[in-house]
Amino acid sequence: MEGIAMLPILVTFAVVLPSAMSITSKPNIVFIMADDLGWNDLSFHGSDEIPTPNIDALAFNGVVLNNMYTQPVCTPSRVALMTGKYPIKLGMQGPPIYGAEPNGLSLSEKLLPEYFRELGYTTRAIGKWHLGYYRTAYTPTRRGFDSHFGYYTGYISYYDYILQDVYQNFGEFHGFDMRRNDTIAWDVVGKYATDVFTDEAVRLIKTQPTDKPLFMYLAHVAVHTGNRGKYLEAPQSEINKFSHILDPNRRTYAAMVSKLDESVGRVVQALDEQKMLHNTIIVFMSDNGSPSFDDSGRNFGSAAGVTPNWGSNFPYRGIKNTLWEGGVKSPSLIWAPHFQENPRVSKQLMHITDWLPTLYSAAGGNPGFLPKDMDGTDQWTALTLNLPSQRNFVLLNIDEKQRYAAIIKDSWKLIVGATANGSLDGFYGATRPRTPYNVTAVMYSPAGRALARLSDALPYASAAGARDLLAMRYESTVRCGQSAGGPRARSPCPTGEACLFDLLADPCETVNVAKKYVAVSAQLYEALKYYRRLLVPQTNKPFDPNGNPARFNGTWTTWTY
Repeated sequence: MEGIAMLPILVTFAVVLPSAMSITSKPNIVFIMADDLGWNDLSFHGSDEIPTPNIDALAFNGVVLNNMYTQPVCTPSRVALMTGKYPIKLGMQGPPIYGAEPNGLSLSEKLLPEYFRELGYTTRAIGKWHLGYYRTAYTPTRRGFDSHFGYYTGYISYYDYILQDVYQNFGEFHGFDMRRNDTIAWDVVGKYATDVFTDEAVRLIKTQPTDKPLFMYLAHVAVHTGNRGKYLEAPQSEINKFSHILDPNRRTYAAMVSKLDESVGRVVQALDEQKMLHNTIIVFMSDNGSPSFDDSGRNFGSAAGVTPNWGSNFPYRGIKNTLWEGGVKSPSLIWAPHFQENPRVSKQLMHITDWLPTLYSAAGGNPGFLPKDMDGTDQWTALTLNLPSQRNFVLLNIDEKQRYAAIIKDSWKLIVGATANGSLDGFYGATRPRTPYNVTAVMYSPAGRALARLSDALPYASAAGARDLLAMRYESTVRCGQSAGGPRARSPCPTGEACLFDLLADPCETVNVAKKYVAVSAQLYEALKYYRRLLVPQTNKPFDPNGNPARFNGTWTTWTY
């Protein structure tokens, strides 16, 4: 990259994995993406409010990715995942695609499942798509997936599978959005969406041919909100488990997270029962940060142009649709059998674009054959051998319409501009310890038991092992070096000026050091200017009344050819 001192790292040696736990053939890959899940909503990050024992079991037997970044909202993150490219190169860096918007990820782009299909994989998509569907050519089974069971739009309610979109000049469009491939799946009505998607994942695992590897993309609606009047939905029996949470919205949200955790446990258990787990890689992450709440329970999602869900990114600043850490740093992990022998918390700098080349490499593909304009970096060897990250720059986004951008180099982060007139610059979603952390629940969760069967004994059966688990949890917990402030905290960035943070010393973005480190600020600003020259203007289109579900028996579906 011209004008930018890049960090050259060449890996020229073979990866040797421990024999007892190694991946011996093309691995199955299960990629689980949560929607709008906050950093502070998983107990492996130190929160005692919502136990997530199954996800924690994967984290503490794998690699906690404490430095993984995404885009600030859902469609751009999925674009980055599926293409390995920064969305600015494709005009997809702006708002998400709306239901009646005739837009989609360019058909000239080859997507992640297409690469895996070429490697001999069965490719399955479950849940959210959100990359366009106004023409059939944009739908999942035309973009590399052998099957898709899920929804095309940005979100649905959890029992009726309805999306309500309100459009200026057109009013409300209201329709059902759930299908099996091209067939509307009316039979799911009344069943809880997280369970429905999990049932499908388990079914596909159980019917997967033993002579063919599986790539499964399980993109949950959880924990995104539903429609107005029923933003948060979960079975009452699950909500009752969280009586220690006083705020009723946060209590229901906790139940939604708990059902997501249960889903992860069921998937891991199914892989174990089918004797697939020993040859499987599992990734878990969120597509972006959560819309959050303040100390009175008030939600800030609507100010950001997104629906509220009462998640928590604390102690990070900001929420979904911002470029603060709370909007773009994802709670993430990767598990594979050989990671279980040496679990750890990783500080390696990663971006969601890295998954395509990284998993392609893990599957036996040659990343050198991938497109040269791909922004993702193969991190497989670095993760396997605990080497330095293969990247030192991450472009978080450039929104040319909002004049809002951010970029990272090593531990330095530069932010230019703001969103929502700076009204979302505070620290939201502070929680208080509610219940003691239950190490035993992690070890004996369905996921914990399944992972333990890959070893000679339960990995944390002894007191020393339990202490190791707690030490890893302590290491994965983010602490601010000084009082960060609350939901009314002001941005340290002067209006109209760039803001520089040293994330190593100041992970919660409290001190602007732009004037102290002028050369660093100048280098990152030049990097932004370089990427600005590569930017393709946003492709978002005016809403099309022909996409109204009322024209198609009350369903969201393709409407042009």
